[in-house]
Amino acid sequence: MATKIKEVTAASITGMYMHYCLENNEKPQSVYLFCKKNGMVEKDFYVFFSSIEAIEKSVFVNFHSMTVELINKSTEADVLDFKDKLLTYYYTFFEILAANRSYVVFALKSDQSKLNGLLKLKELRTHFKDFIAGISQGYLKVKSERVLKLQQDGLEEGAWIQLLVTLKFWLDDESVAFEKTDLFIEKSIRATFDLIDTTPLESVIDFGKFLIKEKLR
Repeated sequence: MATKIKEVTAASITGMYMHYCLENNEKPQSVYLFCKKNGMVEKDFYVFFSSIEAIEKSVFVNFHSMTVELINKSTEADVLDFKDKLLTYYYTFFEILAANRSYVVFALKSDQSKLNGLLKLKELRTHFKDFIAGISQGYLKVKSERVLKLQQDGLEEGAWIQLLVTLKFWLDDESVAFEKTDLFIEKSIRATFDLIDTTPLESVIDFGKFLIKEKLR
């Protein structure tokens, strides 16, 4: 019989969930079985989560929240511009993912359906786009409010797609210390800002060559 845990919190439930998935190579079949396994009263579970799927989605939101918290604690946070803050986010976020790689691989690669993987990132998408909206304030210089809104929406959605592409690259990256992912981040962010700023496309071409090289490897 499982030992009853001393204190039930969202963090403790999330930790037990991740541990269960890695130990059993599958997610819990029901809230009842999960609670029984961990010596938890089922009603305590529902104080924090409505379902097993809700925990799945919260894990990636937690990774995001940890990233933003670390950035905000930095003494340089207030002086970083949009591009540097985004780069800092990427490097910090993927460091946190690397520390939890076994679970991330399980969560995003265990399902044959790509749609299921995206559903696990649904809440992360909302939080990430809100973050982008915050750090990009004043970056776009458009007088028309209607055009500005369209461009801002495009910027936020494009940033989300870029994060997904980088995540896919990282999942497939077998380089030491994920050095190729670091290079991917640097080149993709630089190319993106060159496109936004409509400056010479040298960095865009450089990024394209990098992707082709990796694809052919």
